[in-house]
Amino acid sequence: MAEHFIAVENLKMWFPVQQDFIEGLFSHQREFVRAVDGVSFHIDRGEVFGLAGESGSGKTTTGRLILRLLEPTGGRIDFDGRDITHLSEAAMRPLRRRMQVIFQDPNASLNPRMTIGKAVGHALEIHNVAHGDKAKERVLEMLTRMGLTPPDRYYRLYPHQISGGQRQRVVMARALILRPDFLVADEPIAMADVSVRAMLLDLLRRLKDDFHLTYLFITHDLATAKYICDRIAVMYLGQIVEIGSVDQVYSNPLHPYTQALLAAVPVPDPKFRRTAPIPKGEIPNPIHPPSGCRFHARCAYARERCRTEQPLLLPVEGEPGHFVSCHMFGENGWKPVAQEVQI
Repeated sequence: MAEHFIAVENLKMWFPVQQDFIEGLFSHQREFVRAVDGVSFHIDRGEVFGLAGESGSGKTTTGRLILRLLEPTGGRIDFDGRDITHLSEAAMRPLRRRMQVIFQDPNASLNPRMTIGKAVGHALEIHNVAHGDKAKERVLEMLTRMGLTPPDRYYRLYPHQISGGQRQRVVMARALILRPDFLVADEPIAMADVSVRAMLLDLLRRLKDDFHLTYLFITHDLATAKYICDRIAVMYLGQIVEIGSVDQVYSNPLHPYTQALLAAVPVPDPKFRRTAPIPKGEIPNPIHPPSGCRFHARCAYARERCRTEQPLLLPVEGEPGHFVSCHMFGENGWKPVAQEVQI
C-alpha cells in the first residue's frame, strides 16, 4: 500500500446474525450484517478526513475498525506505515496512546461515579504516563485548554453537575490527555446545543494545530463537514460512493446520493424551494443489501444496469483525487442535475 499515515484497503466488517436454536437447526446458511463492505481510503498526516452518510451507513463501525476496537472480517489497516490489521491486544497497547476517540454521547461515555479530574486523568495512569500530583497538573492544564475554568472547580465535579457542552469538552480533554497523533471524532458535536456547536468546532480546529493532530471526522451533517474537513468520503450501506476534496464534492457532486445529501442541508431562506429529487424510502437492510448498485432502489436515475452490476469507484477525469461509484456518470456525458445549495 502507498505510504500514508492511515490507509485502509477493502475493509470489511460482517456481524453474524444471532439465531435461536430452531432457526440454527433448519438454516443452511448463516446470515451477516454487512456493516462495512469493501471500503478503501487513506488519510495523510495532519489531514481532517470526513466520513458522511445516513445513520446505518457504516461510518462509526469504520472508525472503530481503524482503532482496532473491532476485529475486521477482511481487508487491511495501516497505521503510520505499519500493518495493524491483526495485531494482538498486547502488540496494540503501545499504539493506543497514539490513537484516541471522541464518542458521540458524552453522557454514555463518562462514568457518572467518577469525577471529571479522575475521568480525564485515568488514561495517564493506565498507560503509566503520570501519577499523583504530576497527573493532576496535566489534567488541570488540559481542562484550561478546553475552556473549563477555573480548572480546580471542574476537577472536583461529577458529569451530572455540568452542562452538555461542558461534558463534551471533558470527553475531548480525555481523548487528548495522552497527546495522540490520530483522533477519531465520532459526531463530536451532535449532542451539543446549536448555540455551542460553532464554539466546539473552532476548538477542534485549534486543537488540531496545537497538537498536530490527524482527524477522522464522522458526521451526517454536510454543513459541518465543509467547515472542518479537507477531504470527504460519502458512505452508503457500508460502501463509499464518492470521495474527494471538500471543494470537489461540494461544488461538483456526481453521485445521486451525494446530491441528495447536499440538497437536504437546511437553507436560511424562506423563499427557497427544493427541486432536486428526494431519495425514495429508507436505507435497505444490510443483511440482504440490494444487488448491483446499493442505491438503485432509491435512485431516480436508476437503469437496468444499476440493478444488476455493482459500479466501481472510478477517478473523475480532470479532478485528481475525486472518485465516484456510479454507472450513470460518464455515460454520454450524463450527470444528475445539480442543486445549488449555499452552505
